[in-house]
Parts: sequence; structure tokens; C-alpha cells
Amino acid sequence: MRTLLIIGPPTGLAAAVRAALDASVYRVIQHDECREDELRLTGPSIDLCLLDADLTTVEPIRNIQRLRRLLPRCPMILYASDSHRTWEEEAYLLGVSHVLSKPVRGRLLNSLLDRLFETKRTEEEKPAPATRPRLEEKRAVEAPSVAGRMLELLRNSSNILCHSLEVGPLLREFLLVLREILGLNRAAIFLRAAPRAPGGAEVAGVSQRLTSACALGVAPGVLEHFELSLEAGIGGYLFRSGRVLRRDSEEVERDPLMAREFDLLGVRVAIPVLDRQSLVGVALLDERITGEPMSNDELALIFHLLEQLGLAIKNIWWHEQVSARHEMMFDILRNIKAGCVVVGRELNVLHANETARGFFPRANRPAEAFDFNDLPQVIGSKVFEVLNTGQPVVDYKYQSASAPSQHFQIAITPFRKEDAPTPTAALVVVEDCTATDRLRQLEIETANLRLVQQMAERLAHEIGNAVVPISTHQQLLRERGADPDFQASLAAAMEEGVKRVSRLVDQMRFLARDHVSQAELVPVKQLIEEAFREARTYHPSTTVLLQYESYGEPLSLTCDRQGLQHAFAEIILNALQASSASCQVQVRTRTETDSSGSRWARIEVQDSGSGFSAEAAGKAAEPFFTTRKVGLGLGLAVTSKIIQTHAGKMEIPPPRNGVPGLVRISLPLDAIAPGEAAKTAVN
Repeated sequence: MRTLLIIGPPTGLAAAVRAALDASVYRVIQHDECREDELRLTGPSIDLCLLDADLTTVEPIRNIQRLRRLLPRCPMILYASDSHRTWEEEAYLLGVSHVLSKPVRGRLLNSLLDRLFETKRTEEEKPAPATRPRLEEKRAVEAPSVAGRMLELLRNSSNILCHSLEVGPLLREFLLVLREILGLNRAAIFLRAAPRAPGGAEVAGVSQRLTSACALGVAPGVLEHFELSLEAGIGGYLFRSGRVLRRDSEEVERDPLMAREFDLLGVRVAIPVLDRQSLVGVALLDERITGEPMSNDELALIFHLLEQLGLAIKNIWWHEQVSARHEMMFDILRNIKAGCVVVGRELNVLHANETARGFFPRANRPAEAFDFNDLPQVIGSKVFEVLNTGQPVVDYKYQSASAPSQHFQIAITPFRKEDAPTPTAALVVVEDCTATDRLRQLEIETANLRLVQQMAERLAHEIGNAVVPISTHQQLLRERGADPDFQASLAAAMEEGVKRVSRLVDQMRFLARDHVSQAELVPVKQLIEEAFREARTYHPSTTVLLQYESYGEPLSLTCDRQGLQHAFAEIILNALQASSASCQVQVRTRTETDSSGSRWARIEVQDSGSGFSAEAAGKAAEPFFTTRKVGLGLGLAVTSKIIQTHAGKMEIPPPRNGVPGLVRISLPLDAIAPGEAAKTAVN
């Protein structure tokens, strides 16, 4: 049987040729266009080529040239409804045996075919020539033709690379190429769900299902509600075996579900799509449009092609996930309220969001442009330092010279790859803290106002308590002025009132003082004894005892004598008020040297009471905190302020059950000039 290939639009020529020829002698195949890839594979089986084209343009001549290159020894007959003499002559010169006009005349066609095939058979039976061309001449003739065919094959197959970043177009292009080469009737590819992250787990709940990703020749309505499963049916079998499955195999005959899936889609072969590790999808293929099945060699080749396709699909999934993450990060950086600038190793700006461009404006700068010179010089030098050292910069404050009222907080973080000696980039985060600083300042001012209000209320209450007895005696002065008992009561009331008001005045004065105004050298023992006598004046008990212990040589401090005496008096008074009936206060002093070589005086004041509570130990130095029903609660707060002006510190160790209360004072033994202590305390 001889094979005739008709190339041209479906105008009825193929039907007319079939009707005119003997079906037992001639097989007629019709293609809409010249399919080069298929002709390379099936060219040897084609005995004659019939072209359906009008010779009125150059396009049919080009098709004849292409066919002559693909089928150099195949006879050609051209059927034309209209032709021009010039193009007809060109067709004959390119090897067309006959140019016939439509309609098809059966007797003429049969006669021409008999002559062509008789001539071809005669040429094939001729003996080979006595001489053979030299090998070099043969290579010179064949090399350009082979190279041209290979380059054309490479060009046609590379069309699929245009869709290498999209799964749908890639699969469709692949199926179109496969249909053009093999003449497939139907084809469909089902894929698993894409993983959430590169190399990660599939989306929960749908990982065992395969949905249609691309199809040719299959009705969309069928695929809309059709899925494959990895647990049963075709998908389950390919998932377990990883082998090609035919419709007429024994496995399908024994499994009604697989048979029903094959019949529903109208396909004959199922091939797994692998990525060399796992199943990515399933390809379902029908037989050729001529009804011929595909051979095992062809299916094996398709299997390997699908394996490469599976790797491409997985790469596309990873690319989509990376692109989605990149887009998400870009949106975050673009819409975040902080300015973000990424500077590369070569001081090139890799990214700058809109906020950063707004923080550092430049005249006549394009909308998306931002370079390293747009950063202020101070920030640029910090970025350069981070790129060289790899050490981050945290909470760096920057104030623009052009806008002094605007404050920025800068953080520079290096980006370093594994095993890289230096950072590859640096992230500069710029936050406008102007509003935050203003809010913080407003909060401080509001807190100060609340403190002043609270202080005024407490002072008014305390001064009122001191004035009430005096006011009462003043009202009775005219009536009982000559009474000796009244005079004694008046003197006691005035003495108590003046004493309470004087203490309040001293506390306010020391709270308002930020430095040591006048320093002098004072022995610590003498200072403690004077403070003890001052504290006794504010304590009603007469049975009080001071126990002073000094380890080592006698200590002397350069200090504001009046201020430090008041501080120790407040501590001792607090110890007396917390002590039991015996009112015993222990004071221990010693010297210590810290790691830097500085000498310190350690002074501990311990009462004989039950000790501080956990709350009192944490809040004792806060203003207006007291556990007593009388007093302002400023004693230890004033003490802490005086100690700080002397560059020292006051500590209350954590309380322990059954251990008396302890207050520890640390003061520097090095002489401090007037005014320097406050600076030291602030630093």
C-alpha cells in the first residue's frame, strides 16, 4: 500500500482523491499545513505528496521549497484553482511533477500516479554507478543540509522555552508539539497542587488530588468536574508503580475505576510525570488521528520527555513562590512607615522605598531614582563602616541640619551570606521619631505636673497638720494667755509645728539641688553621730541606741556636710520608725576597691525591726511612698537624690524573712570638686 500525503486547507480535495483511488492500493492522509517535525519522522513512509494551493503568490513556492528540503526524493503533484505562468514555471523548477487544475479527474490522476511510481521503481532498480564520489565531496554536500535540519529542529523545539515560567502555556505548547509530531487525537495533563514553599509540604487537604492543568481535544465540561486521585484509579496506580499504563492492559481490565476513567476521557495511555523523586502529575494520551497506536519505543521517549517536563514544572512552582514572596516583601517595604534602604557592597542602592525617598529629598530627582549620595554624609559613613566591619548600628539618633525640629532613629543591619568574610549588603531602617519624642516630652511634662499636683496636696496637708495646733492656741491666746499650762502647751505646739515645717523645707531644698555646692572633708563617724542626733529630734522615743562599727582605718568623705547629714538622718529616722521598742540602729562602714581601681566607702544602716516588705523594698525611694499613716513619704526619696548628687548610690537588698531592714550607701572616696558630682551622676 502506498501513502499519499495531502497538504492544504480542508476544501474537499482529500475526499475527492479518496473517491478517485483504490482504497486497497492507496492510503490518503491530510494535513492542514506543513508539519516539519512530523515529516522528519514519517517522511520515509510517504510515497507521494499532493499540494492544495493556488499559484498566485510566493507562499506556495516557499512551501514547495520546504517540502523539497524535508522530502528530497518524494514526487509532488500540485492542485490549483488558479495559477500564474511565472509561479507555475517556478514550481516545475523546484521539482513538482505535475500542476493540475481542480476538480479532480480520477482517470487522469490514476494514470499520472502509475507513471510516477513506475518511473520511481525503475530508478530504484538501476545498478549503482561504478565510481563513488570522494568522502570529502560527500561531506561537503551533506554537511550544510544536515546542519540546517538540526538547526531548524532546534529552533522549532526551543519555542517551548518562551513559556518556561508559566505552567499552563508550557503544557499547552508541549501538547501542541507532541500532537504535531505524533498526530495525537486527544491529550490531557493532570497535576498535583503546588507546594506552599520550595521543598515544603503541599497544601493541606488537596495534596492527594490531581486536577486538569491542560488538555487538547477533551471537552471542557468533562474536565471541570473530573479529578484523579493518588489513592485509587489511574493516579493511584501510577503513583505506586511509576510505569506507563495502557487501556488494554490486564491491570485496567481488573480495575473498573481505571477503565471508567480511561473511557470518560477517551484516552488509551497514561504516563506518569515525574521529577526524578516523586510524582508531579499524569499525562493521558489517545491514539493517533489515523487510529494507529503508539509503539513502546515512542512511549518510552515520551516518558523521558515528561520527566524533563516535570522538572520544569517544579522549577516554575519554586519561581512562583519566590516571586510571590519577593512581591510581598516589596509591598511591605513600599508601604511601611519607616524608611528602608538596601545598600550593596559597592555602595549601590539595591532598594529604597517611598518613605526613604521622602525622608531624604533631592531636587529634580526622578520618581524611582535613589542613590547612595542621597543619604546624609553621617549616615553614609555609618553604612560604609557596617559593610567593612559587619557590626550593626542600633538606635543611632540623627537630626537634620536643614530641619532641626525633625529627629530620626537609624538602625543599620548587615546582610551576610554563609562563609562570607564581609557583608554583601546593609539594610538601613530610618524611623521619624519626631512625633514620638514630642509625645514622650509631653508625657514627662504631664507626669511632672501630676507630681507637682500631688506634692502640693501632700505639702498642704502636712503643713496644715503642723499649723492646726498653733492656730488653735492662737484663738485661745487672749482668754488664757496668762495661764502657765496654756503657755507651756503653746510653746510645745509651736516647737512641734516649726520642726515639721522646717523638715519639709529642708526636703524641698535638697530635692531641688542638683549639685554639691560646697564640699568639705568630714569624718564619717562624726557625720553619722550628727545625723543620729538630728533623727532623734523627730522621733518621740527616748530609749534609742546607735551602734557604730568601722572596719579598718577611720573614714572621711569630701562632701556637702549639711546635705549628707540630712540624708543619713532620714535613713536613721526610717530605721528608728521601723524598729521595735528598743529602737536600736546599727551602722557599719568599710572601704572597697572596684575592678577599675576606684575606692568606695560602703555604709550600711540596719534597724531592729521585721525588715522591708517586697513592695516597700522596690518603692521605698519613690516620692510619696509610705507605709505609715502620717508623713509625706519623701524621706528616702530625698536621701536618694542627695546620694546621687554625690556620685553615689543607695541600695535596698531584697528582703528575707526574719532579717531586719538594711539600707546600703556607696560613696566615692576620691575627692569631688563642687559641681562635678552632679555631672558624674548624670553620666
